[in-house]
Amino acid sequence: MEKLIKSLNKQVANLSVFFTKLHHYHWYIEGPAFFTFHAKLEALYDATNELYDTLAERVLQIGGKPVSNLKQYLELAVIEEASGQEDAMTMMKHVLADYKVLRDEFYETLKIAQAAGDEVTADILIGTLGSFEKTIWMLGATVK
Repeated sequence: MEKLIKSLNKQVANLSVFFTKLHHYHWYIEGPAFFTFHAKLEALYDATNELYDTLAERVLQIGGKPVSNLKQYLELAVIEEASGQEDAMTMMKHVLADYKVLRDEFYETLKIAQAAGDEVTADILIGTLGSFEKTIWMLGATVK
């Protein structure tokens, strides 16, 4: 279980950094697509926050301790912070790229959960992966 807890904590860190990035973009987005992107970013960070909590609680349920501070998040995460200099379309392209990273990261964690025989965690990850793939498809159609 230790390997699974470590991988889940990496995803908790990724989601924390991603949540902050989405919120930053939500606040700073400008341009002709403002209303559309502003609302979408809010929906994405709300969903990210819920998933972040779900994974952290799962770590607790399987006997681990979820990472829970900014220093740990930044040490573990592969998702990068926003630079603060992005225009609207670049922001959305970064969100798309981050969803692809999260998808790949979650597939790796899924393999670990399945190898550990943890079908509950696997179920959470599989459902999330379906959502990620739909979001990737939709964002890909938006930021061509």
